Amino acid sequence: MLELTDFPVQVKISVAWGDMDANGHINNIFYLRYFETARIQYFREIGLIDLKAQTGVGAIIAQTTCKYHKPIKFPDQIVVGTKVKSMGKSSFVMEYLIVSEKLGVVASGEAVTVMYNYNISQKVELPSFIKAAIEKIEKGNSLS
Repeated sequence: MLELTDFPVQVKISVAWGDMDANGHINNIFYLRYFETARIQYFREIGLIDLKAQTGVGAIIAQTTCKYHKPIKFPDQIVVGTKVKSMGKSSFVMEYLIVSEKLGVVASGEAVTVMYNYNISQKVELPSFIKAAIEKIEKGNSLS
């Protein structure tokens, strides 16, 4: 079973009252936003945000999944962990874990992230310096 210590990039988020739905728990769409917040932090740390601003080459999500383990309710604090599980020629798979202060693990998920040149609307190879940055963050974690 995965634990937060398995995730090198972590973001703490306060659960907002307005994120709850008519059923009295956080609406499912917000879990994907929590994943996004952690993903963007990871992208910052590997230089992907700067690359996009400078060259038009960035990331685009090809697929995402979320497994809901327990419903989150306000008030709560969560920590969202993310890591890169595997890398390919032009993509990488990110894994997520959401842990609530009150409930423990509440969700897990994955996203297939593809390198994309927004100037020409095509996927491109994963730049070597981005691969190296991922490997540096993931030291100790095995990448396939």
